[in-house]
Amino acid sequence: MNIEHKIQRLFHKACADYGLLEDDDRILVAVSGGKDSLELVRLLGMQQRIFKPRIEVGAAHVVMDNIPYDTDRTYLQEFCQANGVRLNILHASFDESTDRRKTKCFLCSWNRRKALFEYARDNGYNKVALGHHQDDFITTLLMNMTFEGAISTMQPRMPMRHYPLSVIRPLCLVAEKDIREVAMSLGFEKQKTPCPYETKTRRKDINEVFHRLEELNPEARYSLWRAMQVKSQNCRGRDAHVPEE
Repeated sequence: MNIEHKIQRLFHKACADYGLLEDDDRILVAVSGGKDSLELVRLLGMQQRIFKPRIEVGAAHVVMDNIPYDTDRTYLQEFCQANGVRLNILHASFDESTDRRKTKCFLCSWNRRKALFEYARDNGYNKVALGHHQDDFITTLLMNMTFEGAISTMQPRMPMRHYPLSVIRPLCLVAEKDIREVAMSLGFEKQKTPCPYETKTRRKDINEVFHRLEELNPEARYSLWRAMQVKSQNCRGRDAHVPEE
């Protein structure tokens, strides 16, 4: 099976299994500049050209003004436009002196999400789509088990507590390696300068543990996924240890 067709099939299965897309949805895609969010733009851009369900898709890229990383905004604009999606550039920042207990990564992520959700709320979007793939779900499960003592992970669909929005993750059934392959075959451009604070994290360490488990058992991915019993929940909740898209 062609890798693009494989990802499309898993994308449609996730949307059907977890009720991610509905008629009259206005969906805002969080575009980081990485391969996962670009693939999500491509898939949702194609989906909005289909009659059922009838959806409208926009995108937003949040620039953190006090973090020394760089994205090619011209490329992101052109990529989104080529896929029939309008990209909006948002700006945010944070003052780490306000809470010394939190890391730069936490404060950056929290403020970026806040800017994204406020823009979605103020501009009539009812869903925000994030580019988390299956590896992210499983790594989050292992992190929560290891550091929190909780058997929990992200949800494919999750209503927000403080915003009239739902977060959806249509790539939840797709393996990262498949997204990497399609990104290479379609020539996705990489971010210019990566974030200087992402070199070594607990998430990367746990991700290495996950891939070691796959070496021990090639079916480990599917065993862990079944063990999670991931399902769309209508209850309000929060994600723990959520990665960037």
